[in-house]
Amino acid sequence: MSSFIRKWAGVPAWALGALVLLALAGVAISMRSPVAQATAAPPPLPQVQVMTALTRDVVDWQSYTGRLVATDTVVIKPLVAGTLISVHFKDGALLRKGDLMFEIDPRPYAATLQQAQAALVAARSMGLFAQKELQRYEHLITSNAIAKTDLDKRVQSASEAQARVNEAQARVELARLDLEHTRILAPFDGRASRVEVTPGNIVDVGERSTALTNLVSISPIYADFDVDEQTFLRYLGNRPADDPVPVMLGLAHENGYPRKGNLSSLDNRLDTRSATIRVRASFDNSNGELRPGLFARVLLPGSASHTATLVDDSAIGTDQDKKYVLVVDADDRVQYRQVKPGIRQGALRVIDQGIEPEEQVIVSSLHLATPGTRVAPVRMPSQPQAQQ
Repeated sequence: MSSFIRKWAGVPAWALGALVLLALAGVAISMRSPVAQATAAPPPLPQVQVMTALTRDVVDWQSYTGRLVATDTVVIKPLVAGTLISVHFKDGALLRKGDLMFEIDPRPYAATLQQAQAALVAARSMGLFAQKELQRYEHLITSNAIAKTDLDKRVQSASEAQARVNEAQARVELARLDLEHTRILAPFDGRASRVEVTPGNIVDVGERSTALTNLVSISPIYADFDVDEQTFLRYLGNRPADDPVPVMLGLAHENGYPRKGNLSSLDNRLDTRSATIRVRASFDNSNGELRPGLFARVLLPGSASHTATLVDDSAIGTDQDKKYVLVVDADDRVQYRQVKPGIRQGALRVIDQGIEPEEQVIVSSLHLATPGTRVAPVRMPSQPQAQQ
């Protein structure tokens, strides 16, 4: 006993007090009753966000890619040769039908027109003289004052004179057309390209002619794209010609498909190499935002309206080569469901097989939901919308 006291004699009093408190705490813990341990609160259930599987009438939209094409395109070339003296538009300008675009020196053609008009006056004068001669000879033949041969010659002369009048009239019309063609006008409303020939250059016609510019129409505008054979047979092949087919379009920088149009035409045959058919849709372009040649994303209905079950696209997981969703049952237990996804409808996805309408599908915190365990489901604040 004395040795024990001597052993702890050098330990400070505060340290001895701490050791005593630790010992008492250990005794208290060891004496805690099993009932107190059993009544400890269990850990909270993991919260997961769920949505109700929806039932909607939907159309199976098929997505395609294509290019925008102008409804009217023309290469502007001169119809008469001469010196280009003026250009009346700027590169890329919007033009109205009949606007003056180019002007070729009209003076040679104005002179040719005057020459043709003078020749026409002379021909008419000769024709009038021949006609009067014929009338005199017709009067003389009644009294047998001339031979029948002389009358025949006057008939022939009158006919030749009338033919020369007709020829001169045609030359006047050609000369007038050539003079009109020195002023090159826009054939329709559209947007001009850049000017390829500047004033002062001599332009020619025929094989040696040079394109001055080109003009494309603005509105409406076409979108050309290729549709697969299955969609064509299922939805487009037997559709009445007067039944409009809605088509939706989006550009490369746009979200979704904000532009609406209608199917315009189908090609007359399928491409046997790709098993597709060329389809053309028409869209309004009054604001001129769409330009020919732009890449276009197109949605085309691949079915008639039908009832389908839909869930949020983010709720679908991938398990190797299978797709699945996690469903919360009436006991708040998680169930694993293998599903067969269908077409996407906006933020939703059609589920062709695997779940029933009104089931609660987990849309977030899937990593906290293990099949067979209980969770605390929280409903989404708002349901996502399907593609209209």
